[in-house]
Formats: sequence, C-alpha cells, structure tokens
Amino acid sequence: MKILITGCCGFIGFNFANFLAKSNKKVKIVGIDNLDNYYSINLKKDRLKILSKYKNFNFFKFGLENFELLNKIFKKNKFDYIFHLAAQAGVRYSIINPKKYIKSNVNGFFNIIELSRHNKVKKIFYASSSSVYGDSKIFPLHEKNIINPKNLYGLTKKFNEELAEIFSNYYNMKFIGLRFFTVYGEWGRPDMMLLKYIEASIKKKIFYLYNYGNHTRDFTYIDDVVKIMNKIIYLKIKKNHEIFNISSNRPIKLITVLNLLNSLTNKPRIKKIKFQKADVLKTHGLNKKIIKFSKFKKFTNLNKGLFNTFAWYSNYLKGKL
Repeated sequence: MKILITGCCGFIGFNFANFLAKSNKKVKIVGIDNLDNYYSINLKKDRLKILSKYKNFNFFKFGLENFELLNKIFKKNKFDYIFHLAAQAGVRYSIINPKKYIKSNVNGFFNIIELSRHNKVKKIFYASSSSVYGDSKIFPLHEKNIINPKNLYGLTKKFNEELAEIFSNYYNMKFIGLRFFTVYGEWGRPDMMLLKYIEASIKKKIFYLYNYGNHTRDFTYIDDVVKIMNKIIYLKIKKNHEIFNISSNRPIKLITVLNLLNSLTNKPRIKKIKFQKADVLKTHGLNKKIIKFSKFKKFTNLNKGLFNTFAWYSNYLKGKL
C-alpha cells in the first residue's frame, strides 16, 4: 500500500507520517512539503530529520501549485490513499497575505484532486477546519450546521469542501473531510497560543493575550488526532463524501488554559489586547459522528496533554532534543 501525505513537515502531517511510518512498515509513504517560512523552517527540518530515518518514507520538496512536478510524482507512484494536510495556516496572517492562501489552499488542493481523479486514487482525506463554522451561536457545532466562515483561511477550507463535493458527485471519487478543532501537542506550531505562552515564559518575553483571554476553544490533542486518522484509513463510507469534526467536545476558555500552564512554568509578562476581527470567539465541536465511525473514545485529558506539550517544547527550546 502506498500513501501520499502532503504537508508532511507540518504539525499534523509530521505526527501522522511519523506514526504511520513507525507502526506499519508495510506502508510506503511519500511526503511532500515546501518548507514554507511562515514559521520556523528549522523546526520543519527537525521534523524531516526524524521522518528521513524511515526506509518506508520518501520526501519531495516543492509546492503543490507546481502541477507538472506533482504530476510526475503521481505517475511514478500508484497511490492508494492521499492525506492532504498541506495548507497555508494562520487566521490572522490571512489578512496580511491573502494571495498566499489562494495559491496554496485552493490551487494546491485542486491539483491534488485533479491528479487523483486521473490516477484512480481510492480515497482522499483532506484537512478542513473548525474555521468554516465562523461565529456560530449554536453549540456544539454539528457537521450538518450551516457554515459561514468569517476569514479568508476559513473561506478556502469551505471552498475545498464544496470542491470535494462536486468532484465526488461528477467523478464518483471518495473523500473524507476532517474539520480539525485547535489541535495541540508535541511538535506543534510555534505561532499558536500554547507554544507562544511557553516560549514567553522560558525566554522572559511579553505574551500578547487577545480578547483578554475570553476566547473559548475545543482543544484536541495531537495523539488523539493521529490515532483517529489511522483508524479511518480503511473506513468504508456509503456516501462518496463524508465530513467529520475532529474535536474533543470539551470547550474551555483560554484564560483557564493559561492558568493551568502556570502550574508548569513561570507566568510571563502579559499584555492584553482587544478582540481581533478575524478571530472566532468560540469553537465547540460535537464529535459523536467520528466516534461512531472510528470507534475512538478515549480522548486525552487536557492536563496530561498540556504537560506533554510543555515538556516537549521546553526541552526543544533548550536544545535537549
């Protein structure tokens, strides 16, 4: 069996590729990543060093908007499944550089599914986001809810879901969309709140707290995400296109999370900032559907997940990994 993982040096892509390469030697994995500089390239290279140790992993560095190069990869490899996890991340950054989101998130996804169509890929798993829901007033968020993103990042994810729906109908292709809810954990993105807070504490920097810490998020631990993804690889779906919330179904205010982190590290200097208009105030995803299909039920306790995250990142910052 051969699997393509795009964004293999990103947070979720790396953790999934690492799990898959280590746990199933019979699976051949091709990873693609452009090593974009949106956040630390060195971190991405450190992830790649780990993946490169596996004999069943093969890496290519380029952006998915390069159709000709991507086509060559598809021609040389008969992929059974694709996990499309590459994307330009970041909600606030989408205001600064909107063009980059269209180039990566829209054009890249189209190239993946168009080549999958011509090369008869069995199933495409793709990363969507809780951002597609926008500022909903009804919680918990259900997959059947009307989606109304309030930023460009969320809009590109909504477009991808609709594009997958059209391709599934016209070309009889199989898609599974994964709406991730605030994934955190080891080897995470340093531009996200938890790692920013830990870094500010260790390096004695100022931490900027948006909306005075009154956002609410449905934190989902990376190990749980990876295990769920592994469980649904061979999932038989009746519909050509299914969408799942990947969430812990345990919303919590950010200020409460930071107080939990304070028990692990010194509290950094905090500068409180007003609400940022691209942000969503609250996320809370219902996870009954993914539990039913994947049979995964044991979501990691937030305290344990935060401890593991802190232990990893503090050691990484100190060069102990």
